[in-house]
Amino acid sequence: MAHTRHYRRLGWIALLLCTLAGAVSASASTRLTYPLSSDGVDSRYDYDWAVLQTAMEKTIATYGPYRQHQSEVAMSPQRVLQEMDAAQGRINVFVRATSPQLEQRFLPIRLPVDRGLLGYRLLLIRSADQARFARVRTLNDLRQLRAGLGRDWADVSIFKAAGVPVVEGSYYEGLFGMLEVGRFDFYSRSADEALREFDERHSSHPQIAIESTLLLHYPLPRYFFVRRDAEGQQLARRIAAGMEIMLKDGSLNTLFQQHKGKLIKKTALFKRRLIKLPNPDLSPQTPLARSEWWINPLTGQ
Repeated sequence: MAHTRHYRRLGWIALLLCTLAGAVSASASTRLTYPLSSDGVDSRYDYDWAVLQTAMEKTIATYGPYRQHQSEVAMSPQRVLQEMDAAQGRINVFVRATSPQLEQRFLPIRLPVDRGLLGYRLLLIRSADQARFARVRTLNDLRQLRAGLGRDWADVSIFKAAGVPVVEGSYYEGLFGMLEVGRFDFYSRSADEALREFDERHSSHPQIAIESTLLLHYPLPRYFFVRRDAEGQQLARRIAAGMEIMLKDGSLNTLFQQHKGKLIKKTALFKRRLIKLPNPDLSPQTPLARSEWWINPLTGQ
């Protein structure tokens, strides 16, 4: 009888230890919270968060379980940075076109999430202005027009350095209305963004059109950023490892084609006049030499 009680006691102890181990394991899982960027229609980041989730899945065997979810409240670009600056902020990862200021303030994972597609730009314009844009042949011609961009976006300094006048808007959604009422002449959007945004908003902004003859290009990597603390450094290593696996096993290209392939083909970029703008703010650490990470939608490579 004493032996039975002894074994039962050992069984309860073993069960307790297993429960505690499970609790420790759950608490040790990597936590990822990314920002909700808009209260309205905003599909800009669907691909980015799919890449992030897949990178985490690919590294479970090495780094363990994870939990990934979106913040419950919408955040402006400035609010995103404020939450990241706070040690107990509501998010701990975000994605954005890189800049020297961002790379100094936060820890960049220097692998271009969208393979450099962000640097290939179409223009949203007022449909009545198409003939005016059809006459644009050079960067000097472009300088006679005003670009519309979000306040503090990475492209602002690119256009200003190229001598193109810039009008900055305080929030993303308002830029469409600013274009429609003539506050500026064109809204520079990435090749995939322009078509998606036009489809989502042409009924609410009927005067807006996608310019049909021009393609701008400037190198503008889009990175994941985390905090510069121990947790952020560990998270950066895991995301980078997962993305490298995705590149090698083809899952990054699969996601890219699922989210962006049809839109890129629809734009027929190779038929457009290309105008190149330099990016004077590009870091020497940008992995331009790693050609496998960069796509050229003009050739499909």
